[in-house]
Amino acid sequence: MLPEIKIQKEEILSDNWYILRKFTYDFKLKNGSWQTQSREAYDRGNGATILLYNLEQKSVILTRQFRLPSFVNGNPSGMLIEACAGLLDKDSPEDCIRREVEEETGYKVSHVRKIFEAYMSPGSVTEILYFFIAEYAANMKVHEGGGVEHEQEEIEVLELPFEKALAMIDDGEIRDAKTIMLLQHLRLKGIL
Repeated sequence: MLPEIKIQKEEILSDNWYILRKFTYDFKLKNGSWQTQSREAYDRGNGATILLYNLEQKSVILTRQFRLPSFVNGNPSGMLIEACAGLLDKDSPEDCIRREVEEETGYKVSHVRKIFEAYMSPGSVTEILYFFIAEYAANMKVHEGGGVEHEQEEIEVLELPFEKALAMIDDGEIRDAKTIMLLQHLRLKGIL
């Protein structure tokens, strides 16, 4: 059964980097009465993420970069180890992730496999994240990666043994949700 909702008011609180909106709406409760509620939603667009893996070497490609929100919330260095990811902009999820892989990691992959999609923080962010995996090999490396200058990216590319990457979740070195989900997917599905 779908909930009954009537949007009464939508305000733009910020349109600086992305859009922060405040919604006031009426929500019909289970008992049949209506309640007025107010929530904020941050709209930064939808995104895609991918985990590159090598079956022969039993390794994965990850990135390390500075993330200000993690820094201001207690991560002393602000650095996070992550799976490659980016915003769709006007691309399809598949085209976006192929572009991001090449920009960030330097690998050119043609075959990507979508495994699922998820809302990562549905209480406050509108984003749907599309999750992909793809095999990589040394001959797919076309440049050093590291991101693109106009996006102010400074990304370190990491090639890690799969078992080490899993252990890095346990010891707190990998704390990024999308990366944890992708690494666990490879383990749960018996891919690596």
